[in-house]
Amino acid sequence: QVQLVESEGGSREAGGSLRLSCAASGEHFSFFCMAWFRQAPGKEREGVASIDHDGNTKYLDSVKGRFTISRDNTGNHFYLQMDSLRPEDTAIYYCAADTVNWSCLRSLGEVDMKSDFPYYGQGTQVTVSS
Repeated sequence: QVQLVESEGGSREAGGSLRLSCAASGEHFSFFCMAWFRQAPGKEREGVASIDHDGNTKYLDSVKGRFTISRDNTGNHFYLQMDSLRPEDTAIYYCAADTVNWSCLRSLGEVDMKSDFPYYGQGTQVTVSS
């Protein structure tokens, strides 16, 4: 059984940086579509970034130019580099992955983590203070 585990989040001041990682454990295979979601208090979960097997990326408009999603060559580890953090980035961040590319072909606003991705982590808290 595959499990995704996010690295520990943390607290930063506005303008700071934080890098999240996601690692797969269990049955070994490569993911074709990987994504990060987040959910702020009182708000719906939203897709933040996705990356497919060919390295094509998508970003939520509010994080473009500040966040970077990447993956390693094994396809079992991926990352979210977050720079120029803002208080509105405060949320629980989740990584999600699939062995097919379908969700990465759709816009971030069209995909739902729990219904469209068979694998996702438990989430990690990121807090940004002003």
